[in-house]
Formats: sequence, structure tokens, C-alpha cells
Amino acid sequence: MEENLVIVESPAKAKTIEKFLGKNFVVKSSYGHIRDLVKKNYGIDIANNYQPQYEISEDKKKIVAELKKLAKDAKNVWLASDEDREGEAISWHLFEVLNLKDENTQRIVFHEITKEAIEKAIKEPRKINIDLVNAQQARRILDRLVGFELSPVLWKKVKPALSAGRVQSVAVRLIVDREREIKHFESTASFKVIALFTFSDSGKTYELKAELPENLKTISDANKFLESCMGADFKIENVVTKPGKKSPAPPFTTSTLQQEAARKLSFSVSQTMTVAQKLYESGKITYMRTDSVNLSDLAVNTSKSEIISEFGEKYLQTRKYVTKTKGAQEAHEAIRPTYINVHEIDGTSQEKRLYELIWKRTIASQMSDAQFEKTTATISISGTDKKLYATGEVMKFDGFLKVYLESTDEEDDETGSGILPPLNNKTALSLKNATATEKFTAHPARFGEASLVRKLEELGIGRPSTYAPTISTIQQREYVTKEDKQGIERKFRLLKLEKSKIEELVKTETTGSEKAKLFPTDIGMIVNDFLMEHFTTIMDFNFTATVEKEFDEIANGKMEWVKMIDKFYNPFHKTVEVTLKNSEKSKGERMLGKDPATGKPVYVKIGRYGAIAQIGDKDDNENDEKPRFASLRKNQSLETITLEEALDLFKLPRNLGQFEGKDITIGVGKFGPYVRHDNKFYSLKKGVDDPLTIIIDRAIAIIEEKREQEKQRVIKTFEQNIDLSVLNGRWGPYISFEKKNYKIPKKIKPAEITFEECMEIINQAKKESK
Repeated sequence: MEENLVIVESPAKAKTIEKFLGKNFVVKSSYGHIRDLVKKNYGIDIANNYQPQYEISEDKKKIVAELKKLAKDAKNVWLASDEDREGEAISWHLFEVLNLKDENTQRIVFHEITKEAIEKAIKEPRKINIDLVNAQQARRILDRLVGFELSPVLWKKVKPALSAGRVQSVAVRLIVDREREIKHFESTASFKVIALFTFSDSGKTYELKAELPENLKTISDANKFLESCMGADFKIENVVTKPGKKSPAPPFTTSTLQQEAARKLSFSVSQTMTVAQKLYESGKITYMRTDSVNLSDLAVNTSKSEIISEFGEKYLQTRKYVTKTKGAQEAHEAIRPTYINVHEIDGTSQEKRLYELIWKRTIASQMSDAQFEKTTATISISGTDKKLYATGEVMKFDGFLKVYLESTDEEDDETGSGILPPLNNKTALSLKNATATEKFTAHPARFGEASLVRKLEELGIGRPSTYAPTISTIQQREYVTKEDKQGIERKFRLLKLEKSKIEELVKTETTGSEKAKLFPTDIGMIVNDFLMEHFTTIMDFNFTATVEKEFDEIANGKMEWVKMIDKFYNPFHKTVEVTLKNSEKSKGERMLGKDPATGKPVYVKIGRYGAIAQIGDKDDNENDEKPRFASLRKNQSLETITLEEALDLFKLPRNLGQFEGKDITIGVGKFGPYVRHDNKFYSLKKGVDDPLTIIIDRAIAIIEEKREQEKQRVIKTFEQNIDLSVLNGRWGPYISFEKKNYKIPKKIKPAEITFEECMEIINQAKKESK
């Protein structure tokens, strides 16, 4: 008989905890939730107060049987799943399924996996908090009702196999709204004036750069201003120096960690959570799902010692941060290292980088402000009331910046303030040159994963545990794609005043390039529009945030979960019934115009396999040919495609003629434009070959180029067995046999290897793998 059985939800966590407990404890993992709602009838007895109907997952039956046996034989059972609502629900399910007894079952919680935290938890056990369990159940039941009732509406009214979720639909709405905002954005131009002066002081010559504070609206205004500078006198009218400071950002919450890891490490939101979970379960950081910025007294004191020993007393400024997030959940601690004196850890490259980020942010939060001195010089121009301003900033004390600076999502291509030369009032300046450069207002930035998390948090939608799954789900459902967008070339005008002469130049810049941004797909936009028309409540940001607050109230024991579900479900269910009965089918159909060749209408819409263009109608005369269809290309959208672009789609596939007695065809497939010859496909070169204009000679060159590459790939083949070959690979020569690869020893020359030697290497590798 085991004296103490401890059950956690992950094997990695079990392994770490086992180190801290004595021989009297056995630590086992439930591998997450052991049961879920049954699929039949939603898994919810709606008529009986929405009672959930659970079943043990098929893959968990063996685990449950083992845990039941161990629990029956144990004197004490300790349920040690995570301290949030999901963790509380796991403990409750274990209690129910394993038939545990109240008198010998204890619930223990901790927000870091250290010996001290585990021992403290064992000394201060509690019972399962049913309010937290009910909050989790309410979320699960509500989301199941929405998903199971809304999805069939989409199958019938939009397209088969679609699905919808409560929080996910609102997240998609944010991305669709932003895309349309960008589409309708009209950029305006203005002219930014920068002047470069020289002056002498104590025998030295200095340069000084100054700007006009407001942009000029037109090129005529810019020209007039530069004309007023010709022959004008310039002098420093006023010099003001002010102290400034920058304070550190608070320690990480789930959302700020996701945002900063995206900006600094280029991690996706789900990648950040996966790595953070590994760090937590191995005892390296505190619990990673939190919206608190609070640090424990112990953490603050440990940080204090670390800062004094590493940087000195003047770098210390202890702080207590207060959580301001809308609807912040349980009173967790911020994400921090469990041992702040550990600067670096062992682990994968990703684990090391994320740990370093967390360590730096934690330490910086308890360090002194950075001190700056900002100087602004006002420059007068004779003959005009306009003033130019030169600004500079000098860091007087680096403070927390010695360790860490928070990144931002904003991209600013303007150079920051530099250090100014020594300046005095009334100093006369000589104008070296002045430029008025055309600038354009930028459209609102598309969301990246991290900035979407920030927006969801700002609106009070979702919680630390839901951000990553929400963002993964909308991409898996193909309502949203994460893509890079290439910039386009744009001309801009520049006026330059130099040596009393104004010259107008036209220059080119690349603008609009974006990396890892979220774009709505055609189907994502159509589903969004359908839901916005028929399910306005579900799509309302304030409503979704209110639902989150109600979950919080259930968790705090201030609201009954059944009443909350009932209040939501009754009007929602009625809307589902009305929509199924009365709404029109939505395909996102858009008429672009008429085909000049046939006079038939040209449409774009969603077809069974995605976005398509169509020429002609099904109800044309029987004698007419049937409608023709063509798939839209990857970078084309139902909302923005033009008639000309749609007609171009019908020009493919193109037959260019014959080569070696076989047709050469040009088309566009799943992986882009291609040449097809003798049932083999050869990709066209991106940015070089246009499928609509490529000629037969170029297509033959592509085929022969690929053949040559294939020849060079094959080092040797063998008559004894056609499945055996020696090939050139990315990492050097190797043996290929029956779809498996084998390494060639360094002492053997690949070109000289025999059939017998190959088979010996293969047989030896097979023996070693057994």
C-alpha cells in the first residue's frame, strides 16, 4: 500500500515534483483531462438544467484504471493539478471518476514547482473549489452549445464542414474589420521639412539638423517655404534643457509574454505557451497562465540582492505593481524565474531564450528609472513666423536599460534624437541645405498574433488560458492566414534647396512590406458577414466581454452557472431557428461585369473547394455551353479581384505546343504556376516567369534544367535492384532503398560503392534499429 498518491496533469510536472517528495509519495500523471462532454445530443441535457454528460476518453481508460487501483490502495490522495479553473476542473473530474473519498483526499495548489512551494502546499491543503469548477463547466457548456448549434447553420447557409466558436468568431471579426479599414483607407500626402545647418564655436565647426514641426500640405506650400529660406537669416532663439526619465515595464503576464516573445524572439503565440509550459513543469519559472503583474515579497527581495550584487545599490528601485487588466482572473503571481539568482538554464535553444527574456524582464522591473536630458533648440527664420526645432537626448543614467528594454509593435522609420552640439542663444546659423520630402499617411497596421492578443485583452475578451487556442483555431479553420506581404515600389517627390537653388527630384521607395501578419481568407470574410447579419449578439465585443465577466462571477461564487447559461441560450437558440428558416444562402457572390468575348456575366464566389470565378449562368438557354469555372489564385480575394484579373484565370491552362512528341501545358495549381510535360510538373520561377506570357522555348529550358538537376542528384544505380540507388542530398551522398535513407561511412567513396557494400550497410542499420 502506498501511503500518499499525488496526481498531476502532466508527466513532466510529475517527474519534477517527485524529486521534492520523499519515499512515502508516489506521483502520477492523468495526462490532462480524463473525460469530456459526450458528442451525442451536444453532451448536455438542456431540459435538465443544462446538466453536462461526460464520458471517459478512449485513450484515457487505461490511465483511469491504473489511477483507480492506486487511489484505492493509498492512505491519502493529493490532487495537484494547476491552480486555475482548468486545473480545478481536472481535479474535480479525478475526484468523481476515481470515486475518491472526502476524508482522505486533499487539493493542493502552487504557482511554482520548487521544494519549498510543494512542501508548503502539502502543509496547507484545501478542498476542491466547486465555484472554479462551475466557471470552467459553464465556459465548456456555453462554447459547446454555440459550436454545435451555429456550425449546422453555416453548413446549410454558407458551405459544408464549416464551424464557428464564440470567442473565435469575435477574433475573426477584428481581423476582417481591420482588413476592410485598410481596403477603404485613402492615403494623403504631405511634405516633411528637414534643414541642415553649420555654425562655428570656439574655432570648431558643427552641424545641426532641425525640423519643421508640422508637415506642409502641398508641394506648392513646400516650395514657398523653401523659397522663404533662400537668403534668410537663421539663429538660435531659445535653448531649453529638461530632465526626463523612462520607467521599466512590469513583470510578464501571459499576454505581455506572448507579445514580447513575438517581437523579440519571433515566436508564435502557441510556441511561446508550449515553451513556457516546459519551463514551468521543469521548475524553472512560475505558472505561465496569469494576468497578474504582482511579485511575491520573496521574489522582490531575491531580485534586490541580485541587482545590488550585479550592478550596485544605485540600480535598485523596488516596486509593487498593480494589475489593471479588465476582468483579471485569479490572484496569481506574475511570470518570473523560480530562482532569480539563476541567470541561465540548460535546455533547448528556445527554452534558454524565453527564460532569458523572463529573467531580464523580472530583474528590470525592480531596477531604477533611466535618466535622460532632453534639449530643444528653437531656430528663427527672418521673413517668416515659422520656426524650426532641433532636439537631442542624452542618457545620464542607464538604470534598468542596462538589462532590458520593452519592444513595441510600431514601426518607425524616422531616426531617433541624437546628441546635439553645444548650443547658445543668439548663435547665427548657416544653411547648408534643406529638403521637403513627400510623406504618405500609412493605413492602420494589420494584426500580428501578439497584437491581436493585446486587442483581445484590451476588450476584455478571453483569458490567459484562451488566447493561444483562439489564435491557433482561427488559423486551423482557415478563416485567417498568417502571411508575409511583399512591399511595392512607390514614387515620391523631394524638393532640395542647396546653394540658393531649389531642385525637384522624383525618387522611389519600397512601402507596405509586412511580416507574419494575419489576413482574413475569403471564407473567413463570408462567415463573418453572415454572423454579423444574423447573430449580432454573438459578434458584439461588449457582449463577449460581459460573458467573460459572468464566468468570473461564477468563479467567485457570486452567480449561478445554470442561470447564466439559461439567460444566454434561450434567445440564442431562437435566433438559430429563425436563421435556419428565413435566411438566404450566402456565397459571397460578386458580379464583376461581362465577358467581352461572349457577353456573359462574370462572377466570383465561394464554391465547394474555395473561391472561384464563373463565366455564364446555369439558367442560360439549353443550347448554350455550361458555365465555365476557374479557381482564384492564392493571392487573390473575392472582395478585391477585378474583371480583367478574373478573365485572365480562364486563359489557363495554355497549350504551348509539343516537345519530344508530348504536349507542353502551362497552368496554376495548389503550389503555384507550373509547366506540365509527359505527366511531370515543373515549377515556374517566382518573379521571373509569368504563366500568361511564357513561351515554349523558356518552358523547354525549365524542363531541361530540372532534368539536369535530377541527373546530378543520382550518383549510382544498380541493375541487381532498381529500388537501390546512391543519391546526392542536402547533407551529402546517401543510400536510398525502399523509401528509406542510409548514411554512407566516410571511408567509402560514394561513386565507387558496390551493391554488396550497400546491402551490408542497410542490413547493419536494420540490426541496430531493433
